[in-house]
Order: sequence, then structure tokens, then C-alpha cells
Amino acid sequence: MREYLDKKKKIVLNIRLSARSESPVTFTATKSMRDKHQPNGIPTQVKNPDLVERRRRQIADAAVQLFMQKGFHKSTTRQIARAAGISIGSLYEYFACKEDILFLVCDFIHSEVERGVTEAMRRASGGRMVLAEVVREYFLVCDRMSDFILLIYQETHSLPAQWQQRVLENELRITGLLVAVLAQLAAAGTLPDMDERQIEIAAHNIVVLGHTWTFRRWYLARHYSIDDYIALQTEFILKMCTRSTGSQVVNDPR
Repeated sequence: MREYLDKKKKIVLNIRLSARSESPVTFTATKSMRDKHQPNGIPTQVKNPDLVERRRRQIADAAVQLFMQKGFHKSTTRQIARAAGISIGSLYEYFACKEDILFLVCDFIHSEVERGVTEAMRRASGGRMVLAEVVREYFLVCDRMSDFILLIYQETHSLPAQWQQRVLENELRITGLLVAVLAQLAAAGTLPDMDERQIEIAAHNIVVLGHTWTFRRWYLARHYSIDDYIALQTEFILKMCTRSTGSQVVNDPR
């Protein structure tokens, strides 16, 4: 996975630089913020890390609902504090601005996915069941955090440049986890016909299929349970990854 992330980091950086050439992206700023009193890279006045995590999650949960109802730009920190049941002064002990809250929402999702996929890999027995277990855990996280995921797609552009950089890197890290699972299965002979390019495309497809439950749940949730959706999509993914594709790619432009 490290090789995958190193190879893609330049792509992410180029995207950010081309999008905001007037605000160059630097890695120094985010790295310098990552000490024990700045979890997630967001400064805080509170030194108890457990309290910081609990309170920030409380604030983020309230903020997500407010952002979804009123929009990010129309929501104020005072409204967020009221919705979270805390004072505005307490909110500023954990966040400097509402952009920090939005970034933390993004970070929560990536952390949940990473933890779930890692645990699924550890408990799976082997073979195709590893992929099935990973897909199931990833889709369940997408179901639990569907409001958060929808908000990311709607409002990530509102983040400062360094936070947008982190969000894109975290997205690649999640895709990299799936690439690693598929690559291990290919190397073990479970997915013998998948080459590097097919593995990467399959990993991105799995990410998008998880997000599809969020985007289309207004219809899907009326006709399928999340377990039904997982079962059907897992069958589709396994067929996609295990059918014999040969070594030639039709109409390869290279």
C-alpha cells in the first residue's frame, strides 16, 4: 500500500496546486500541528485526549445535521454549539472555526473505514472470504456514516487548502487498503487474472459502490436492506474480480 500511496501523492498535489495556484500547498503546516495536544492536526486547549475525542464527536454529530439542514455557509458556530448542547466558549476549546469541524467529519469517516477494513482483514479466514469480509465491513461503515459521506461530497470545497489536501490523501489511503487486499489475493492465486491496473480500477469501483448506498439510499433503502445490498454487491464484486480477463486490454491506448 505504501508504494501505491507514494505513486499517487504527486497526483493529489498536482490537483491541489492547479486548483489553487494562489495558495500553494505545503506539508510542513500539517505536519507541525500533529503533536499530542493537536489530535487530527486540529489545535485544542484541552489536554485530555479521551475527553477531546468524545466532545469533538458530540460537536461533529450535531454539526453534520445542521450542515445538512441549513448548508455549511449558513450555519454558525453559535448554532452548532447550541445544537451540541454546549456553550460557544466550550466549542472554541475544541475547534477554532467551523472549517475545522468539517475537516474532522471527513477524518472520522476515513478513520472508521480504515479501522473496519483492518479488522475485517484480520478476522477473515482466507481466500475470497477476505475480500467478502472487507467489502461487508466497508459497506457497513458507509451505511453508518452516510450523512457524513454525503456532506463530504457537498462541502469539501469549503475547506482550506491544507485540509483539502489531507482529505484527498485520506481517500487515497482507503483505496490503497483495498488495493493491498486485492494485490495479496492476486499474489496468492485467488485472483490470478488481475494485473496492477485492473486491481486499481476494482479498488476504486468498490469505494464508489459503497458510496452509492449513500447517494441512492432515497430509493435503495425502500427496496433493499443494507444486508441485501451488501450480498448483491459482494456477488457482483467477486464476479468482477474472479472472471478470467486474460492479459490483453481491448483498445488499450498505450
